[in-house]
Amino acid sequence: MSKRKSWGGAYGIARALPKITRAALRRQGFAQMEVVTRWPAIVGDYLAARSAPERLVFPRGAANDGVLHIRIQHASAPEFQHLSPLIIERVNGYYGFNAVGRLRLVHGPLPAPAPGRRRRRGLNAAERRQLDRQLAGTGDPRLRRALARMGESLLGRESPDTAASAPSERPDGKSPA
Repeated sequence: MSKRKSWGGAYGIARALPKITRAALRRQGFAQMEVVTRWPAIVGDYLAARSAPERLVFPRGAANDGVLHIRIQHASAPEFQHLSPLIIERVNGYYGFNAVGRLRLVHGPLPAPAPGRRRRRGLNAAERRQLDRQLAGTGDPRLRRALARMGESLLGRESPDTAASAPSERPDGKSPA
């Protein structure tokens, strides 16, 4: 008679998700799943609404200067080409080393957003100044970035019924045409 492994009772799916998705994401080129799960926090809501990371491919024998494959909407191609240095900088800043050396933009439909999911809106200028003032005394840059991400997440919450269809502010501060 074989023994079955018990999970030890019910618990949240977030606890099991890393174990479940690790093999699938590794096959797709993501050694760490944060680039997928934290994409809006890494590149911002505006770019995340128009793109989805597909895989990260490193040169043979290397663990840096990889090629990040990003699926984008067709109309966003010129903008993503223009903003690719910013995207690379944000991803590398998130990881703390030069994980990405260049981007490969793949045209195609984006995955549908999960129904009923809460969206984050971009902060307005007053909220941004308030958050910057609150974080001014934080000396450690890593702690400051983490607190800024958390503050943006909390201040930028919107309920599903009041969420806009797409974020309205571009990363360069201009409004979309």
